[in-house]
This record gives sequence, structure tokens and C-alpha cells, in this order.
Amino acid sequence: MPQRDPDIYASAHLRHLLAEEAAAMAPLLQRCAGSHALLLSALSHDHPPVLPLLGFWTRMRLLGSRYQGDVRARADEPLPFADDAFGLVLLRHAVEVAPVPQALLQEACRVLAPGGVLAVTGLHPLSAWLPWVYWQRRHSFMPALTSPLTLERWVRAGELDIERVERVGHVWPNAGAKARGAHPLGGAYLLIARKNRRVAVLPKLKPALVPAPVNVKLAPGARRGTSADA
Repeated sequence: MPQRDPDIYASAHLRHLLAEEAAAMAPLLQRCAGSHALLLSALSHDHPPVLPLLGFWTRMRLLGSRYQGDVRARADEPLPFADDAFGLVLLRHAVEVAPVPQALLQEACRVLAPGGVLAVTGLHPLSAWLPWVYWQRRHSFMPALTSPLTLERWVRAGELDIERVERVGHVWPNAGAKARGAHPLGGAYLLIARKNRRVAVLPKLKPALVPAPVNVKLAPGARRGTSADA
């Protein structure tokens, strides 16, 4: 009889789905640019995608009520980063294990730089994977599976434009099947959004009146260029 895995994200079935997510997401992120990117993940030992235009990754794992990894912090507090700090924020199944999913998404939007990309992946709540997840987590923490429609509403509230929302991966748990990309009944979802660029509004400049220079050496009524002996 199959045994339940205490960490479903480490199970063979879900690792296969995670690989399908990564394959579908990679070409969509190739043009992301910036000096820093943030990976927030529910996976242990998660690795960010290799992107040629991004310099440095900050990796954090959300486990229970705390963040672990490159930066340690409490999960019920704001992310310990300045506004507009990252050119890319990648949430890999982090929303479904967050104490307050909407608050996490709001924080992800806050630390994303104008023009930057937010990428979110997770298990789709209306998929054939749901019975398997419930069976795996029957006696422990159950991930909160949020609908992509709800995520879209939260993301738009953060002044981001939705660029893509799609379902990916296999319809049901199958660790040995050939990998597949987007599928209308896939077990995972992928959401890509971009933060609106701030438009600088230039003030209207009023022309200043500049007084013409007065030559005090000229006699009253004399014209410039006229010889005094003429």
C-alpha cells in the first residue's frame, strides 16, 4: 500500500508536476531583467531558474510561520525588503502555505520594482490532484489552494497587469508519464503579471521674460551701429 509522504512537495508525483511548471515558465521569464530577484518557495532546496538578464537571487523558503534561507523572518510580518527592490518575484507554491495568502501577495507586489514581473505557481483547487493532496495530508497541515481567479483580483489590486494565466502539467498524479506543458485541466496553474511603470509627470514650464540689455554709452535716440561722427 502506498505510504503518505510527510512533505508532499518532496514526493515523486509532485516533483514531476513541479518540473512541468518550471519547463512551462522558463521561456516566459527569459527577458526579465534587474540586479536582484526574489524566490519565495514552499519547496526545500528549491533552485531559481537560470535567467541571463538577472544578476542576484535571494532565496527564501516558507515553512510554517517563518521564512528560512538567505533571509530569516517571521511569516506574519511584512517582507524585510524595501519597496521596489526586485526585478522579478517568483512565488512557487508559497501562496498555498502562507498564513495569510492575500497578505503575502500584497507584499510580493510591494517589493516588485516598476516594470518587474511577478510569477506565481501552485496547485489548482479544481483539479484531479485534490483527492491525492487530501489523502497525503489527511493527518497534517493541508495547503490552502487558492483559485487563480482570486489571485488575479489580488494582483490587480497591487497595480499589476496580468499577462498570462494558464493551467499546466498532468491532469492527475503520474510521476512516470512524459512531461507536458499547458493543459486546460492541468494540475497546476501559472500566473504571470507585470507591475505598472511609474510615469514621471513633467511640470509645465512658463517662459520667463528676459529684459534686453541696455547700452548706457549710446545717446538717447541713437541707433546701434551708427558712427558718432556720421
